[in-house]
Amino acid sequence: MIVAPFRRCYHAVMEPPTAPRLSRPARTIFFDAGNTLLRMNYEVLAEQISGRGAPVTPAEVRLAEWRARVRLDATLAPGTSTESGSTSGRYLRYLLEGLGVTDEPRVQAITEWRRGYNLPVGLWHQPDPEAAAALRALADLGIRAAVISNSNGSVRSILTELGLARHLEFVLDSAELGVEKPDPRIFRLALARAGVEPADAVYIGDLYSVDVLGARQVGMEGILLDPGGCWGERDCPRAPGLLAACDLALARGA
Repeated sequence: MIVAPFRRCYHAVMEPPTAPRLSRPARTIFFDAGNTLLRMNYEVLAEQISGRGAPVTPAEVRLAEWRARVRLDATLAPGTSTESGSTSGRYLRYLLEGLGVTDEPRVQAITEWRRGYNLPVGLWHQPDPEAAAALRALADLGIRAAVISNSNGSVRSILTELGLARHLEFVLDSAELGVEKPDPRIFRLALARAGVEPADAVYIGDLYSVDVLGARQVGMEGILLDPGGCWGERDCPRAPGLLAACDLALARGA
């Protein structure tokens, strides 16, 4: 069956019983970049936090980051840029609080380090462990893949450097377009460029209000990545990883 390449290698899909269903399997899958195809460099962040007197492991940073996403999402008012300094600063602060790092001098020191680290790419320059396998499997099945990302103009070069861009038809970077998710215009641009109807496409991302609700505004279903099971009950499909999310996108309605 069509989803066989994915069923061999994913954890159980977390799908609320009332989640809306696609009328047919997806022909095109759009991906977010950060926290989707790309992951935060947990190792270097753990090293920096530990070096400032708060010993933590990369695994602890990863769990704190998963939880910080949920806290951040709840604060994103309409029109709030996910790429602004205030948003990224709040996100890091939530992550640090999740690790018990709350004293202001240490928080400020880590924040200042993060602002200057690995510019312009920053912390999101590691491939998700499942990204290459998922994109290759989609290509083998003839399923089209592309990226819609809120970014600073660097996401295409990162994906190219990591060897992921060759599996993508195109990459839409909000900095180049002047419009960010969840604005429906960026999703409509992607649909138009792919020449696909919303019912035949799925968007996979890591933030409910930005990715799932943004896609829903144009009639496209969104799948929420929830690797730590931190999001709780939501009115959308959830998956613990990329392979599970792709499997869900291709199986729905089948």
